[in-house]
Amino acid sequence: MAINFKIFLILIIPITIGLIFLAQYYSNITIKESNLELSKNFFNFNIETKNTDLIELPMNSIFKISGVRGEYIIDENLQKYTRLFFELNDDNHSLYNQLMNTDEKTIVIFPIFTAAAYNEPGFYNFYKGECNEECLTIPIKSILRTEIGGNSAQVLKLLNYKFLSDIEIDKNPKILKDFDKVILLHNEYVTQKEFDAITSHPNVIYLYPNALYAKIDVNYEENTITLIRGHNYPEQSISNGFDWEFENTDPYEYDKDCDNWEFYNIDNGKMLNCYPESQIFEDPKLLKTLKEL
Repeated sequence: MAINFKIFLILIIPITIGLIFLAQYYSNITIKESNLELSKNFFNFNIETKNTDLIELPMNSIFKISGVRGEYIIDENLQKYTRLFFELNDDNHSLYNQLMNTDEKTIVIFPIFTAAAYNEPGFYNFYKGECNEECLTIPIKSILRTEIGGNSAQVLKLLNYKFLSDIEIDKNPKILKDFDKVILLHNEYVTQKEFDAITSHPNVIYLYPNALYAKIDVNYEENTITLIRGHNYPEQSISNGFDWEFENTDPYEYDKDCDNWEFYNIDNGKMLNCYPESQIFEDPKLLKTLKEL
């Protein structure tokens, strides 16, 4: 996935001064290592906002969305915020009651391997020819970013969904058998064991296109991942590293508007036909459908 497709824009038109402001989410929110933990066997990610000067953004959303005051760039009179934070809105409690997850047998897989892949220097520097194969072995470092479905991760956590990470699945693939429904975010980079565990589960919701796209290996002693196959590596002709028959990157990954979103059936679940990084916080129908699938 090209990095420049990972940004979405929200336009705000101030009446008094006629300037156009744009809130933009790069999702480069670092999650402190102390906040990456298994709590009662679940993966927990906490976002630190203490001592952060947040400003609420007037965006089309069923949640409150804040950016960090002063953390933006100006491009042709457009104000681009570099981080977004989500909270429940007190005015929408009745709506949240309809959307809140109450099923303990539903689990979301946090794409910690994909988060590492998008860090720099890393895989994408190699793809752009900026470094050699030394960039294909990189440390596992979780950053909540739009490339992994960072908006959805925050929203689903607010709605009481529980998480496991790629690491838990890779170390114990049988754990998915404990759940009736598995929701993937943008889990683009996975191991063979994780791929097998996910594709053998009978009810997986592929919330993002381009999931299960490239095969990696993990070295837990050194806390690194290494690209093995996929994303035009080691041969240019190789796209999906698993030769997966349900590969759906093109064209769905590039539909960021999701105006005509729908879930369609595959052998072991359902796939969404667009990239819902902005739709997920705007559209209660999408969240209600996700809950009921």
